[in-house]
Amino acid sequence: MQKYGLIGYPLGHSFSKNYFNQKFESENIDATYLNFEIPNINIPYKEQVIPYLDDLDEDARLIGAVNVIKFTKGIFGKKLKGYNSDIIGFKRSIEPLLNETHRKALILGTGGASKAVFQGLKQLGVGA
Repeated sequence: MQKYGLIGYPLGHSFSKNYFNQKFESENIDATYLNFEIPNINIPYKEQVIPYLDDLDEDARLIGAVNVIKFTKGIFGKKLKGYNSDIIGFKRSIEPLLNETHRKALILGTGGASKAVFQGLKQLGVGA
């Protein structure tokens, strides 16, 4: 069985556990999604975690922030690769709403998610 999860505190507000467990069940995927509540991890570390990773996918590298870490086993031990799913969700939600008149956008914020929004807009041809 594969294990997925969310690390942080508090996690009572997160919909991820129920969403992914229902998705795994409906798709007959042998996996579980757990919440790992760790009291001293209470703010996003999307940027600070990067030096601890072995590799980044291209979007995460361009954004400079990760929110998904894949653990794999190799011949020299475990490997950690960082990804950014914020860009995927943002692009898929905004792209159907864009047309040729949308040339610029204002991004409010400077954290990891706003960096993903910036990169997503750039990939969609919208300046920020």
